Amino acid sequence: MLVAGFTGRMEETYQSILDGPREAVDLVIGLVGGMVLFLGLMNVARAGGLLAWLARTLHPLMRRLFPDVPADHPAMSAMILNLASNILGLGNAATPFGLKAMVELRKLNARPGVASDSMALFLAINTSSVTLMPPLGTMLVREAAGSSDPLGFWVPTLIATTCSTVTAVVACLLLRRLWRARGWDGHAGVEETEAEEPALSAAHATIPEGPAEPMSRARRLLVSGIALALLAALVLEVARSAGAPDGSLRNVLRDWLLPLLVAFFLLVGLAGRVKVYEAAVAGGREGLEVALRIVPFLVVILGAVAMFRASGALDLLIGILDPVTRPLGMPGEALPMALLRPLSGSGAFGVMSEILKTHGPDSFIGMLVSAFQGSTETTFYVLAIYFGAARVRAGRYTLAACLAADVAGISAATAATHLFFG
Repeated sequence: MLVAGFTGRMEETYQSILDGPREAVDLVIGLVGGMVLFLGLMNVARAGGLLAWLARTLHPLMRRLFPDVPADHPAMSAMILNLASNILGLGNAATPFGLKAMVELRKLNARPGVASDSMALFLAINTSSVTLMPPLGTMLVREAAGSSDPLGFWVPTLIATTCSTVTAVVACLLLRRLWRARGWDGHAGVEETEAEEPALSAAHATIPEGPAEPMSRARRLLVSGIALALLAALVLEVARSAGAPDGSLRNVLRDWLLPLLVAFFLLVGLAGRVKVYEAAVAGGREGLEVALRIVPFLVVILGAVAMFRASGALDLLIGILDPVTRPLGMPGEALPMALLRPLSGSGAFGVMSEILKTHGPDSFIGMLVSAFQGSTETTFYVLAIYFGAARVRAGRYTLAACLAADVAGISAATAATHLFFG
């Protein structure tokens, strides 16, 4: 308001107070259909055994990363299911497993109130946002903003999240040695009275076995036949595009990627003997709840950002920071997104939406902030709820490792976006 008053832009600021919240509601309405559909498809794949398969695949790696956690302890199962859910983009399913893991790790901790090495590493990996599936919300916002390639940011995001996860693990291991070498572990925690644990029993934190019955020969032939037919069609499309003057492999992948992903989810459900329609509807209800849940956050943040931009305050901030960040490859226009991402997931989502609307979803800045959204997690939020579940007061080196992963993720997203779209 002060900036608007001194710059003579109060009329624009007044209009932004009316336009920002309305645009936020329009955005959510545009997201509802996609959220319902894709969360429904993810539920089909989860019921078909995809989560169980990934959890079993991660088990050997997790035993190496967490040697002080017994392989048959509930903490190990809960951590595996948490990370498997994150990899598949099932954030809502990941949180209960993560809370259960922290509660179980607390039982193994000899120093109550102080984060153990396992707790620190587990949280650092969580905040690095390792994921293989396309970030659904970002894809839908880009599509609503008129992008010709809503999934174009996926590869830079994969590169960024891989770099942030590797950095999180390495930073934890190095900081652990430094912490011990400097003797900074001399203080002890204070035991507190037991509080009610998150609503997830140890029985639910065991690694699922997948579908109860194996596929019959006829079902196996059907699934294999459909998969091979899709592969043959893709090869034919690539061959056709190679001979066309304007054809390119990138255009083929852009057109085929999302349909192949949908087909993959459905084939997993078919292979797992899932009632596909019923499972998709059940998952779709969760998508509707998620869309409704983010309405207040987006209304507030988009209203605030619209006022911040209309008043001239954002231009003033960019003018100050751009000479510092642009030589490093990051335009000042993208900096608010990079700074807000570790603090607020909904806030960053709203800022990204506003930037896509202003600069265009397929512009370099639009691609960059889209990659930012999937490169890291909301670090401080994750630390708050997970440490709260385990009643940890001294996080030791956890925050430093998480912030190192955030910096690595943002830096890798910037470099990858330059590589593909610069």
